[in-house]
Amino acid sequence: MTLKNMIVELSQTLLPHHLLSQFVSRFTHCETVWWKNFLTRQIIQHYGVNMDEAATSDLNAFKSFNEFFTRELKVGARPLTTEEGAISSPADGVVSQAGKIENGDIFQAKGKSFTVTDLLGGDSERAEKFNHGEFTTIYLSPKDYHRLHIPITGTLREMVHVPGRLFSVNGATTEAVNGLFAKNERVVAIFDTEIGQMALVLVGAIFVSSIETVWHGVVTPPSIESVRTWKYETDAPTLKIGEEMGRFNMGSTIIVLFEKDKMNWNADFIANKAVKVGEKIAQFTA
Repeated sequence: MTLKNMIVELSQTLLPHHLLSQFVSRFTHCETVWWKNFLTRQIIQHYGVNMDEAATSDLNAFKSFNEFFTRELKVGARPLTTEEGAISSPADGVVSQAGKIENGDIFQAKGKSFTVTDLLGGDSERAEKFNHGEFTTIYLSPKDYHRLHIPITGTLREMVHVPGRLFSVNGATTEAVNGLFAKNERVVAIFDTEIGQMALVLVGAIFVSSIETVWHGVVTPPSIESVRTWKYETDAPTLKIGEEMGRFNMGSTIIVLFEKDKMNWNADFIANKAVKVGEKIAQFTA
């Protein structure tokens, strides 16, 4: 490990992650008009947020900064692929990595990886379905649209809330902290689809005070000490490709897993590629 990576990891490890996130949550949910408008303008200007895409660009229409951050887009702002057998992007963001799951390991960055079993909450039976399958990791920055959409039609089988830290998920930390995404608090949603099981993993990060799903509402907080699991054996929700499935507060990461030999990523779907919700990123193999 380089000295730079050692410093990044140590500085991140010493931070009181959840306490900081709780503190930030109070400010981002504050409904004091001058404060939330000031904070919103600062983020728009600093990150170059495109408000022309938003369903409303009137800052006074947002009750809090968090409402702005999880804003809805105009109808048609994210066209959904219509190609048969297409898999669409679940998020606006940048591809961190994409490729094959090798012997149960997912590539994170040079010299760093984590296991599917650890990522999905420590259950080897749950992870087995994805052995030698495919994965992608997509990073959402503060300027991005923060609602998440299902890549292909699926019926929810299981949801898992895995406790953990809240390291930053930016490039520097990803390169420094081994197994980062399997250390951070996360919500795992397992869907049955026409090409087998698909896992959507919503990874929390520092200052990310809330992860929500459309079928459950807020899953985190509260923070917990043990894994929570929900089974959907009856009345399981089915979401069609492109429908909203969840959202983040502040920037974070979504990881998508597919079973072996079920799909292929687009040739240009590689690290550092910018993607938008709804665009085709992969294709069924059959």
